Amino acid sequence: MVNLATVQSGPQLQAETLEGAIARQPRKASLYARRATFRLDAGQIGPALADIDQALKLDDDPGEFYFIRARALRAQNRLEATLAAAAEASKRGFSSPELNLLVGETHLAARRHQAALDHLDRALQQEPELAAALFYKGLAHAALADTAQALDYLRASLARDPHQPEILHQLAFLSNANRRPAAAAVYATRGLRLAPTHGPLWYDYGRQHELQNRPDSAIYAYTRAVELDTTLYRADYRLGLAAFKKRRYAEALPHLQRALRRASRLPGGRQMVAESLEAMGRTTEAVAQYRILVAENPGNKHWTYRAWKAGERARQLRGDSMRRPVRQAIAPLVERSLPTLR
Repeated sequence: MVNLATVQSGPQLQAETLEGAIARQPRKASLYARRATFRLDAGQIGPALADIDQALKLDDDPGEFYFIRARALRAQNRLEATLAAAAEASKRGFSSPELNLLVGETHLAARRHQAALDHLDRALQQEPELAAALFYKGLAHAALADTAQALDYLRASLARDPHQPEILHQLAFLSNANRRPAAAAVYATRGLRLAPTHGPLWYDYGRQHELQNRPDSAIYAYTRAVELDTTLYRADYRLGLAAFKKRRYAEALPHLQRALRRASRLPGGRQMVAESLEAMGRTTEAVAQYRILVAENPGNKHWTYRAWKAGERARQLRGDSMRRPVRQAIAPLVERSLPTLR
């Protein structure tokens, strides 16, 4: 939840000041561990992991060293290795709210929601006002479809950290998902005042406009969201859907394709890509999309028929393009058989 870009220079300089101390005392494990912490805070994950591994080679007893290693591994999204390092930290006597928070968030990322809640509860027992633990508990309850609890924990987190855009985004997103656009608008607007370049909040802002039947404002917000963060596939999907409904197939296609690259089962997404390609005369590409729909929906006669129909159309078009012009009043040349599309 911390934006490392805002704190990078301080930790980076602190790490650099340790260079001389390490050169003078190359066998002192605590110096490598301290530099690893500074490098982590500066976003230098690889060098941080190298430092903490060197510290553990020199002294593998302190539990805190394993906690630092767990943090570095989590930054690399190595979930099981993170949990193993955290378990070693605990085994060697290291105990802190941050350790339980790290383990809880890692379980959440692995979609082990009950384990996540157990460790987040332990973190809150140690530090009841820990906003991050309340935030992740909110996300866990949202994943378990317990909306009321999710909103309660997210609001509690916001009360303790009122300037965190990510909390406001999650509150706005969940409010929109439960068809409460007026509440979502409050959270999204507040978040955009704090962080006007936060892409997910622009998506939330657009979604509440769409739910309140203000399509032009929604399109503007979705476009802004994609400009700020190209990973926001939901915004691309909504832009593609809006263009498709207006039969603007060339406009819809790139948005839908980008969205499907990140989420392959978006409702109607592949169907709209196939139909857009077919409408644009790109029939062979449309056939490929219909065949994916057949594979994803075995036994569905509709998609089987559409794939066959588009394939026939593609063969007709290819046949027309291969016919030679007749220059004399003689019998036409026998055309070669076309290869079967696979």
